[in-house]
Amino acid sequence: MPTRRTFLRASAASAAASVVATAALPWSRLLGGGAQPAAPFTFDLHLHPGLFFWRGTPQYPGDDAVRRTLREMRAGGVHAGFVSLVGDGPLIQLGANAVSVTGAYKAGEAQAEFARQLAAVRELLPTGGARVVTTMAECRAAIRDGQVGAFLSCEGSEFLDGDPGRVDLLWEQGVRSIQLVHYAPNIAGDLQTEPAQHHGLSAFGREVVRRMGARRMLADVAHASMETVVDVVRATDAPIILSHSILKIDDSRRLNARAITPEHARIVAGSGGVIGAWPSATNASFAEFVENTKRLADVVGVEHVGLGTDMDGNLRPVLARYTQFPEWTAALAAHGFTAREVAQMAGENMARVLSQVIG
Repeated sequence: MPTRRTFLRASAASAAASVVATAALPWSRLLGGGAQPAAPFTFDLHLHPGLFFWRGTPQYPGDDAVRRTLREMRAGGVHAGFVSLVGDGPLIQLGANAVSVTGAYKAGEAQAEFARQLAAVRELLPTGGARVVTTMAECRAAIRDGQVGAFLSCEGSEFLDGDPGRVDLLWEQGVRSIQLVHYAPNIAGDLQTEPAQHHGLSAFGREVVRRMGARRMLADVAHASMETVVDVVRATDAPIILSHSILKIDDSRRLNARAITPEHARIVAGSGGVIGAWPSATNASFAEFVENTKRLADVVGVEHVGLGTDMDGNLRPVLARYTQFPEWTAALAAHGFTAREVAQMAGENMARVLSQVIG
């Protein structure tokens, strides 16, 4: 006679099949039509397809890498995401196990770097079947056309070049989210991986957050210290995101300094925001990443969890290609999440925040 455990496992397997099948539906069915059910909206909170920001440098793997990642994004059923320019890109070096920072911008160099990366991403995205979008309406139109909806974000506030007024310029150029800090210490606030300089958000950082709110841009607190996150939440009434992190495990793990405590996670959730579960090398395996996604949902609630792959910029990731996305959703369902809960984490939570903040 089937036990309750057997029944739950069978139900989870059925839910997994439903989620995977729905993710593979033609994108034209995203909004539904007639009697056809709508497919869930799927979203990656943070990606760097093909390391486009290094185009023209020795580190760049070539334009085909951009196109390949975007093709895999569509094949894996990921409809949209924040394609992130890197504010301190020329100042960082990705190593086998860590990121190092060297040098600093001279006057005007950050503005020139923004223009260079923006030109690269606008040229390359259409060649891989993606379209820059600035609203949810534009995003859904792109998806109906079979294209990835690419919202633009900036990782680090260096492109502001010390002037909060440049928030308006970035908005006019299509940027809809700014991650205040990255790996290079800057004047906006403190980051997780360097000693504190501002003891939270600086006066400059607070003005940036205020101007982002006025422009309906989404504040991203990835890489920020917990004290900085507290200050950002105090400075805005809007939901915020932490685009890519995971709950701490222990300090023996790679990149554990970039992981967050339950208290840190709850601060983001308390704003009504979303945390992108990060499949970094902090996770020992793909299976552990699924477990850590569940841990995060247990801490903050399913409605505050998303996926932030850091695709192509992630060090030794356990989810390294978008073709693994259906495996992630299926594994979550197998862990007992309902099809509705999996859909929320796969992108519906971000649809809510994007609609609320960006429009």
